[in-house]
Amino acid sequence: MAIQIVTEPVEKTETIKTIYARRAVRKYKDKPVDKKLIEQVLDAGRMAPSAMNKQPWQFYVLTNKETIHSFSSEIAAVMTKGALKSGVSGIAQLLKAASGLLHLSHGIDLHAIKDPVFYGAPVVIFLTAPRDNEWASLDVGMCAQNIMLAAKSLGLDTCPIGFGKYVEKTKIFSRLHVPASEEVKLAIILGYGDESPEVHERTRGNQLFID
Repeated sequence: MAIQIVTEPVEKTETIKTIYARRAVRKYKDKPVDKKLIEQVLDAGRMAPSAMNKQPWQFYVLTNKETIHSFSSEIAAVMTKGALKSGVSGIAQLLKAASGLLHLSHGIDLHAIKDPVFYGAPVVIFLTAPRDNEWASLDVGMCAQNIMLAAKSLGLDTCPIGFGKYVEKTKIFSRLHVPASEEVKLAIILGYGDESPEVHERTRGNQLFID
């Protein structure tokens, strides 16, 4: 398949421009986000479609800087310990994950910063859903995309953090007050970005019109 840089849309509606402008941002200004703006992006998430309209998502929001750093450190520790305890069969995969956590291809050396998971963002949103809902991952994915696009339209930046789900294995997980019936699917960081990432290449030619 040919891989090309995604081009600007011909029809530049506000929605399409926001989709093309959104980036995963991993560097943030030391500037708090007003609670009303956080509520606004969560409301956009709530407007996502869901199977049988069950709206399975719950949001657990952190805004305290030291609390965010504590969770970041605990998640990083869990990943490192997991790699060391996994044994020969699983160690390659976990080491790869841990290595990606501590030194990413983006050129960011996470050993050198205080927040190795959430990149110093002023807001962290954990998204959960019921453990017994087989469609919840799809629903939460759509909800998360709504949140990130709404944030961009409001002058904020975001990044989805898959490692956020490992918060369940930390010693301080209880501080989130997530009931046992729910599981953490994803975390999203939110704030005023302090970088402008270039668009990544996109695969083209991966569509097939059947009729």
